[in-house]
Amino acid sequence: MSAQDEQSQAAAPAAAPADDGMTWWYRWLCRMAGLLGGVSCAFAGLWNCVTINPLNIAAGVWMMLNAFVLFLCEAPFCCQFVEFANAAAARADRLRPWQKAAFYCGMAAVPVMLSLTLTTLFGNAIAFATGVLYGLAALGKKGDAISYARIQQQKQVDEEKLAGAMEGQAL
Repeated sequence: MSAQDEQSQAAAPAAAPADDGMTWWYRWLCRMAGLLGGVSCAFAGLWNCVTINPLNIAAGVWMMLNAFVLFLCEAPFCCQFVEFANAAAARADRLRPWQKAAFYCGMAAVPVMLSLTLTTLFGNAIAFATGVLYGLAALGKKGDAISYARIQQQKQVDEEKLAGAMEGQAL
């Protein structure tokens, strides 16, 4: 089996959208944020490596690795010459939004912990924001007003019953 066949088989399950409650525009917003986060991580990571401080260099290398992972997961067309890009993107698409959120936020926090500079903060801000967007998607859609009104009415009825039971016990 050739690498091309493996990539086409890995891309086939990704063609069917997972029902994770995300609208098409929000999914594209997350992808665009991931792409911009990758660009910012790449440039800031390269800028961070131009120093003699070893922690800055380590943070810069980690940021460039973050950029590669963001490109690989969110925009595999940017990595078309990497053999495993489609398989990795298909695997990333199968992750739930909360898993992506934890992964992206954790990935963006490591360089900041290594070297707390403006370059690492601003370079990882969009990558962290991508994780936040996926985290918001994991929370789900906001409920409608009718459901909230029913819940509020049920609470009121329960409180009245409880107050009536307490009055009966007090007498």
